Amino acid sequence: MKIKELASFFIFAYAISWLLWAPLWLPFLGINPGAFLPYQHGFGGLGPMLAAFLTTAIFNGKPEVRLLWKRMFQWKPLNWTLVAVFLPFLFAILGGMIATFSDGAFPDFSKLGLSSEFPELNIFGFILYNILFFGYGEEVGWRGFALPRLQKRYSPFVATLILSAFWAAWHLPLFTYRPGYTSMDWAGAAGWYFSILAGTVLFTWLFNGAKGSLLACALFHGLTDVVFLCDYGNDNMMQYIGMLVTVWGIVVLVGFRGRSSKGISL
Repeated sequence: MKIKELASFFIFAYAISWLLWAPLWLPFLGINPGAFLPYQHGFGGLGPMLAAFLTTAIFNGKPEVRLLWKRMFQWKPLNWTLVAVFLPFLFAILGGMIATFSDGAFPDFSKLGLSSEFPELNIFGFILYNILFFGYGEEVGWRGFALPRLQKRYSPFVATLILSAFWAAWHLPLFTYRPGYTSMDWAGAAGWYFSILAGTVLFTWLFNGAKGSLLACALFHGLTDVVFLCDYGNDNMMQYIGMLVTVWGIVVLVGFRGRSSKGISL
């Protein structure tokens, strides 16, 4: 593992994303930059991917850039790609069952894939938005670049712990403008970080099991965001789905650590 490469990647990822998000978080500092672009928040999600390609080009050259691009469309092994596609919807269904028992009302799944934040997008547009900006935008960087380099020196577990801290810190500007983040107290932030840690465990499990497929990681990330953010007519659904993601992360950590997938060098 070359520290210089990883440090450059994290600096680029933070700088690009935070710069693209600047029109959204600068008002928190009393600076009004004026109008911002539609989907400005989504554009910021591309920072880790752009940083991965930029850092790879600087330190490893064109062959590694081509390899990184190729891994974005690697659909084998197919069983792991299918896990990435269907697991988020399983979380949504189970979350609906919890909502039924807890709140007495089954969520409105006819609104799956629709969001009040983007009323102009149909289900296909909303899925594409999340897979592109936050699936590929983040996973090409966090898992495509950072994770395999960390796993060259550390175990998957330790690499996951380290990466979770950098992934969490990347979100800091969101606490100044993003609904759901701005209302968090310290206890809420601690719970949020624990969910980030559980999510990082799941992505390491998926990435290693899928033999470095960034397609699987992007699909899982984007579709999990979709089922998280839809308007089900039940405000507690996000909590229930988040709880299930966390529980599965713990199951993976306890049940698969040391035997599910070893770190791979790419």
